Amino acid sequence: MRTEIRHSGYIRFAAWLALALAGQAVALQMIDAGQAVRYQHYRPPSRLLDYSTSGPWLLAFLAPQTALVLAGMRARWPSIRAGFGGNFKIWRIAGVALVFFMTSATVSRDARLYLMELPLAAFVQIVNLMNVLLAALALPEDVLARWSERLERVFARDGNEGEKTRRRVDSFALLAAVWVTAFAATLNYFSYERHPHIPDEVVYLLHARYLAEGMLTMPAPPVPEAFDIDLMNYEADRWFCPVPPGWPAALALGVLFGAAWLVNPALAGLNVLLAYILMRELYDRGAARLTVLLLCVSPWHVLMAMNFMPHTFTLTCALGAAVAVAQARRGKWAGGWALLGGVATAMVGLIRPLEGLVVAVLTGLWIVGVGGRRLKISGIAAFVLGLVAVGAAVMPYNKLLTGSPTKFPIMAYTDKYYGPKTNALGFGPERGLGWPLDPYPGHGWRDVLVNSNLNITSINFELFGWSAGSILFIALLIFARAARGSDHLMLATIAAVFTAHIFYWFSGGPDFGARYWYLMIIPCVALTVQGVRFLEEKLGQRVIIFVLSLCALTLVNYFPWRAIDKYHHYLRMRPDVRYLARENNFGKSLVLIRGERFPDYASAAIYNPLDLQAGAPVYAWDRNPEVRARTLNAYADRSVWIVEGPSITGDGFKVVTGPLPARELLARGDYGTNGKN
Repeated sequence: MRTEIRHSGYIRFAAWLALALAGQAVALQMIDAGQAVRYQHYRPPSRLLDYSTSGPWLLAFLAPQTALVLAGMRARWPSIRAGFGGNFKIWRIAGVALVFFMTSATVSRDARLYLMELPLAAFVQIVNLMNVLLAALALPEDVLARWSERLERVFARDGNEGEKTRRRVDSFALLAAVWVTAFAATLNYFSYERHPHIPDEVVYLLHARYLAEGMLTMPAPPVPEAFDIDLMNYEADRWFCPVPPGWPAALALGVLFGAAWLVNPALAGLNVLLAYILMRELYDRGAARLTVLLLCVSPWHVLMAMNFMPHTFTLTCALGAAVAVAQARRGKWAGGWALLGGVATAMVGLIRPLEGLVVAVLTGLWIVGVGGRRLKISGIAAFVLGLVAVGAAVMPYNKLLTGSPTKFPIMAYTDKYYGPKTNALGFGPERGLGWPLDPYPGHGWRDVLVNSNLNITSINFELFGWSAGSILFIALLIFARAARGSDHLMLATIAAVFTAHIFYWFSGGPDFGARYWYLMIIPCVALTVQGVRFLEEKLGQRVIIFVLSLCALTLVNYFPWRAIDKYHHYLRMRPDVRYLARENNFGKSLVLIRGERFPDYASAAIYNPLDLQAGAPVYAWDRNPEVRARTLNAYADRSVWIVEGPSITGDGFKVVTGPLPARELLARGDYGTNGKN
């Protein structure tokens, strides 16, 4: 009889989990994300009810799912109500519910659309939350007991571990690091196709390539207008990328080994190990293991490691600084660890200066005794020495590129091309580069509110990809006033990152989650772990089953959806040119790319040789007749291919003409249709 009961319990658990799996898949299909640069939103009711689309079929599934979930909750409601009502005051439950509701959808420019989307998004989250909860509740008690015993061995609190054990990185963390590296590398290879998709990534790779060759700048192109890409500063005798040098320098190591696409995946694996070490210092082994487990299934973490952006390396240096300071506070080799902490902190500033300021303030407060024991004067001096020695390296770099040691190249670039103070911190009507994603002209408190909403709702969606929302346990921990000890350090880090970005005009956009707030990821995961543990103490081991079920759904549903729906050929950026060059044997030729500056020319430009006179294909933008004629004159001894980009073909790159002698095209004066300006 017991076997039959257990068997039926397994069936109920599997059935509810299968329904939750299908429910999340349907919910994701109701979202418009796609390859365009935009924030995602649920389809409006008019489109969901349009029979020429898949909307009615999606609603046709949501309705019976809702009915089944409500029927299941009817039987379970008394015990659920008793469990929560007996442990939480009503105002705390209401506070969590408000956060749950308000973070379920991103604000829209049209307030009416937002007011329609918000209840729909919250409703979908509620249905999926209750669905997964019913799955966790369906697991038979004896099975739960066995699973709980195993999970307890893995994630148990261990306050009696010795110093040697505490400092050891165990096999769980090592396996987690290998998983993250392999997972991110696989996504980069197949979804991202080892090709940049965001304008910033194009110049990061180009910057890394010329740094790998020992160059601080490149000779000016023969026709600058034909080699025009974003975030490149063009001068009479040189051109260069104005972004801070920290990340391109790290990426250059990958370039030297012919594997730039593996740099971020490897760093993400290292971040898992550093996060484990830090959590062991601040919490215990169980919390550290649960933290790295959640990092393994975090879309925000893994997908950020898939790209060529600097945020993963920024996190590496910030974690390195925190671990070094934590070790210095223990006393042994304090001077050496403090010096390393200062170096790592300065490195954050060389990658992203604003984040460098945040990390410097936080680590500086930590070493002088805020939140724990103060370092000795010698340790503080060592930290400052490392910070100043590495941080000061940017001054001669600035001097070489801008003529002033205190003028950053990126600020000189934006002042030159967009106007003074357009990219400066602070408030005012002159802030902003005129991008469509900027909510309002200039920068004011309205922008702060909108940017905050965009990033908070993004974290709720991207942090774990959970169908019930990703910040549920953080909200629970805060409203239950259950934060203790190191939790306050995590909350302080979140507050510091948030406060610093109040003064910047842009939110970071929808690329790879709330990327300007990426230093929040470890505090968010750590607070989630503490929220899970807190609720587990109140309600029992089914809480961890609930969490693991959500994570399983993320792996099966969320990652394939995001990798295919959004990041494959994201923004119409494609690596087709490298294949066309091989198939058509471009050789020493001039390849004119027709289409827009981005994505058409940007996709091809990254494959240019650093020496634009080298015996290799040179890709130039077929911008207009005048620029085309000058480019043909500059490469009059080459054969010419003409390639149309995605903005013209509506698909991939396509060879339309070639090879033709450049002199013949010049003599005829017949170049065909020009690209778009």
